[in-house]
Parts: sequence; structure tokens; C-alpha cells
Amino acid sequence: MKIVSDFPRKVRVIENVWIPMSDGCRLAARIWLPSDADQRPVPAILEYMPYRKRDFTRLRDEPLHRYFAGHGYASIRLDLRGSGDSDGLLLDEYLQQELDDAVEAIEWIVQQPWSTGDVGMMGISWGGFNALQVAALRPPALKAIITMCSTDDRYGDDVHYQGGCLLNENLSWGSVFLSCATCPPDPDIVGRDWRAKWRHRIDNAVLYPLVWMRHPHRDDYWKHGSVGEDYESIACPVYAVGGWSDGYSNAIPRLMEGLKVPRKALIGPWSHAFPHAALPGPSIGFFQEALRWWDHWLMGQDTGIMDEPQLRVWMEEYVPPAPMYEERPGRWVAEEAWPSPRIESRRWYLNVLSLGERPDKEDRMRIASPQTTGLAAGDWYGFGAEGEAPTDQREDDGKSLVFDSDPLDQRLEILGSPVVSLDLAVDRPVAYVIVRLNDVAPDGASTRVSYGILNLTQRESRERPEPLEPGQRYRVSLKLNASAYAFSPHHTIRISVSTSYWPVIWPAPEPVNLTVYTGTSWLELPQRPPREADDSLRPFALPERGPRPELTTLSTAPFRRRVERDLTTNMTVYRISSDGGDFGGAALARIEDIDLTVGYTISKTYTIHEYDPDLAEAVIEQVTTHRRGDWSTRLECRTQLTATARTFRVRGILKAYEGTDLFARREWDEEVTRDLL
Repeated sequence: MKIVSDFPRKVRVIENVWIPMSDGCRLAARIWLPSDADQRPVPAILEYMPYRKRDFTRLRDEPLHRYFAGHGYASIRLDLRGSGDSDGLLLDEYLQQELDDAVEAIEWIVQQPWSTGDVGMMGISWGGFNALQVAALRPPALKAIITMCSTDDRYGDDVHYQGGCLLNENLSWGSVFLSCATCPPDPDIVGRDWRAKWRHRIDNAVLYPLVWMRHPHRDDYWKHGSVGEDYESIACPVYAVGGWSDGYSNAIPRLMEGLKVPRKALIGPWSHAFPHAALPGPSIGFFQEALRWWDHWLMGQDTGIMDEPQLRVWMEEYVPPAPMYEERPGRWVAEEAWPSPRIESRRWYLNVLSLGERPDKEDRMRIASPQTTGLAAGDWYGFGAEGEAPTDQREDDGKSLVFDSDPLDQRLEILGSPVVSLDLAVDRPVAYVIVRLNDVAPDGASTRVSYGILNLTQRESRERPEPLEPGQRYRVSLKLNASAYAFSPHHTIRISVSTSYWPVIWPAPEPVNLTVYTGTSWLELPQRPPREADDSLRPFALPERGPRPELTTLSTAPFRRRVERDLTTNMTVYRISSDGGDFGGAALARIEDIDLTVGYTISKTYTIHEYDPDLAEAVIEQVTTHRRGDWSTRLECRTQLTATARTFRVRGILKAYEGTDLFARREWDEEVTRDLL
């Protein structure tokens, strides 16, 4: 990684600027500007998130925004209403208020003496979401966006539900969000009112996972902010970026297909992180790539970026399964347009214990997966941490129906979403089916390539699910996660079918017996033929960034991921503990330039019985600290999810301390009816 400090234009930083909203609320922004921007106005790049510009994202903000400012842009990091140092309350994700505030902020930017009046938006995760959503509102000054690790479908392809099943990430992410939204503003920014503002946040705190669980199907709540409802609402150019190790790569092909504006897509091997520093590698010079995009659309320069193929992806090769990868072997490939007319569908039939290019006579196979199926799944989305990648799938394969092809006699590359069509029956009115596509090496190691999940009550509609008739035969189709993957000669393609996937999803209300009719079920792979032009693709620059603030590590806590099985009770506990957040892996650290000590730790505990889904439990525990001189705060947050066949129960406790004194306390204990979930 090259650290750049000598930029074409000198940079000045405004630590905090209040951007006024029409209702009197003030949003807190940090701004990086070329020093002479008042005399030589510049375009602006806006990043808009709730993750506390003052501290939590300071280490990643500084290298990014200083880099853009040094190359001739006003780069702005804005805290959402109710987050960080901004006024107001943060009551949910992507509310209309959030989007309206962004439009007002863009109008404010246009009016500044250093602004040319042209604005771009960019962001990763939340900032990638609202870049798309604000673009759909068409503020005149917004000329282009970069959206990273985001989605166009808030119900079908986000951290809450997948395939109509409740993700455990709903509780985990919602708990992190709760902790972040109830941290205090910094007294050095907001002044003496910091305590009153902090109490106001805590008194009005929302147990976010509970909000989302009250919308178990794809209703108007989820359609709001899902730009896939109307791609034509977006009128500005879009660059969509993601990684195969992230949970959000599926939206990128959909955006390329659905949008009508100038657009580009880039998918690397990366996790939920910026491509200049993401694991697994190889990383790229993403800041330079972003500048090519901004220089083209905001400065009118011919950078050549729009002359290149629309879609560029990392074609992954086989690698032995491991809990973490520093780098994934592969190569860059590209398609001129998406969907690509070059992609061909190739079908295999699910025969008895085999995948064949011709169907055998119809038969049937049955499976009732133990509730522990899925322990080799890894995290729903990864950040490049130890232990988060899917491990050897043989344990999960042993708890599933398995269909293997003959060893391949030649290389097979796929690009896109595999599709599995199942002819099946179940013995319960609510049942889930999980399908994994694996690459089995000659030594038997099984590497997960892709997977798909479906709540069978949503087999016809995400909006209007219907219970299943036990014993009735159904035809269902599962679209697996998009991937770019090369199967090597002598390797075996494996399809594994299960009825549970813990701890990725919450289990079905009752154990399920699933029957798959063989000979009539099939797999279709999106086969990609060779493209000679891939060998002459423009290489990416090596990674570089601006300088980072000085951070002093005061204490560390090891990252751990453990699975514990009690053979006397048939209970399995999956534990994850980590520290540091964005503080360089430190449990407690001091940000020197603002003399602020910050700390964050989190633990996640997922407990399941081998056969009884009623004993499932998820617990998330967090501690967040802020200290400067005599000012000291600590926030403790614990959330818990349990369930019966009929109801979910969500409990939470939030305790805030000023020094050693209890400052405020909130508790929740509520039930939500399981509606075909």
C-alpha cells in the first residue's frame, strides 16, 4: 500500500461544519477542500452515513477524503440526522427524512463559494444504499454515484431476510446499529448540550431488529428505498462495486440489467470493505479508479473509463477450503454488456446421488437435516476477519442430500447465478430448503461456490406467502448467489440440499422432512466461454491512499471463533468475539489528533439443539467507551432472540454510564407472531 501525502493541490480540513435543514435540525459534516477552492471552485463528493465521522470512521475517512481533496474535489463526510454529532433522532434505516435531508445537503453544497455546483455521491454499505436511493430522487446537482456493497432490494437481498427466511444477521447488525445510534455526541463539537442530546437519543432508542421482524414479508415498508422497484427513477451514471466474499454481490448484475443510464460494474474477490485494502485479495488501486470515474463525470475529462467493458469481475479458481484467505487465485475477466449474450445455460439433472447430463428414471430421496447443518457456512457477509469464510463443506454435506457429477474432463467457467429447479414435497406447512453448489477436489475437500435459500411458503410470491400442503408435490426454483468461478478438470460438481442452515438463518418452526424427486429436478449453470480480449484488459493501478490519523493502541483482545458441542445434551454453541471495530484491531485506542480514547468489543453467541428448533438462541453483547480528560462514557448493550413454533421473543437491555454512574437504562421484552416464518 502506497501512502500518498504530496497531492496536486494542497488540502485544508474543516473539522466540523453545521449544515442546516429546513426544519431547524443541523447535520454535522467534516469537509476536506483544496486550499484554494474559494478561488478555484471544485466539484464535490458526498459520503453520508450514521457511523460517526468524529471517531468510529475517522481512520478510514481521512485517507479517502484527503485523497480526493488533494486531487481537486471538495470531499464531505456527513453524519445522518440523530447520529454522531448531528441533531435529531435516528429512528430507522433509509427513512424518507434521511433521503430528504440528503437532497437539502446537496443543495447546501451547491451554494458554497468553493463549489462548481456538480456533486457526486459515494459510499460503502449504508452509504452505498442511500447513494442509490438519493439518485432515485434526482436532485439536479447529483451528476454520478459510486455505490459499493449495497442492494437494490431491501427485503430480498439485505441483512434481514434471505429467500424469505430470517437471517441471524438481522439481530446482529440491528444490535450494532442500536449501540452506534445511542452513543453520545462529542462535547468538543456540540458543547454543553451533549448530555441532554445523549439522553434524548437513549430515551427514544429503537430496538431495530424488532422493527424489521414485524415485516416478515415483502410489503410497502421494504419497497421503500428498494430502487429495483423502478430502475428508471435513476437518471445519473452509476458505478456499482462489490466482492464475491460479501453478502451484496447479487445486486450488481441486477443493476447492470435494470438501469438505463451509463453504468459500470466491478466485482473482486473482496469482502465488505474498500477494494484497496479488502481481504481476500488481490487488492487494487481503487482510489485511482474512483478518480477516473469522478474526473469523467464531474470534471468532463476523457479518462477512458467509459470505453472499457461494462462488467469486470474476478474469476475465482479452486482453493482448498480455509476459514480465511489472504488472496484468492484467479484472473480478471470482462463482459461488454450484462446480461451477456455469450453466457450459455448448461443443465445437469439431479439423479439418485448423482448429477447427470441426462435424466434417469424418476425416483425420490428424503432428508431431515439436523439443526446444526450450516456450521461450516461462515458469515453471511465477511469483513476479512479470521474464521469468517466457509470452511470444508463435508460436515454440512453429510447432513444433506448430495448429488455429484462425474469428474470433469475439461475446465468449466461460470459467470452469473446458478439456478436449481426442485420437484419436492414436505411434511410441514412451513419449510425451508437450502441448496449449495460445491467444488469437490480429487482429495475429497469440498469448497462452497454458491448457495441459495428459500422459504417454501414464498415459492410463488414474496408478498403473499401461502402455507404448504404436507405431502403435496411442488415445483420450485432457487436462484443461487451470483458467482464467477472456474471448475478445474478432474474436479466434481456437487449439489447439496438441506432443510436447515444454522447460524446463517433462524430455523423453521418445526423439524421438516423433505422429499426431492430425482430425474425431474435439475441444475442450470451459467457457462461462460473463453474471451480472448480478457488477456488485454487494462491493469488496475497498485493500491494507494492518503495518510491516516495517528492511533495509539492501549489494549487488545483476541479475535476468537469457537464451536462447542455438548454430547450429553445435544446442544451446540457457536461463539464469536471480536474487538476494535475500525480502530485498527484495538479493543481500546487513542485517536491522537483529537485526544479521544475509544473502545469497542462485541461477542455473538448462537446456541442450537441438534434436533429441536425451539431451543435456538442468539445473544449479542457489546461495550462501547469514549474518554477525554474528565469526560468518560460507557455503553453496554445486550440483545437476545428466542422462539417457539408460534412466536419470536426479542429482549434487549441498554445501560449508559457517565463515569462510573448509571446515566440511563432502557429495556425491551416483546413478542412477534411468526407469520409463515
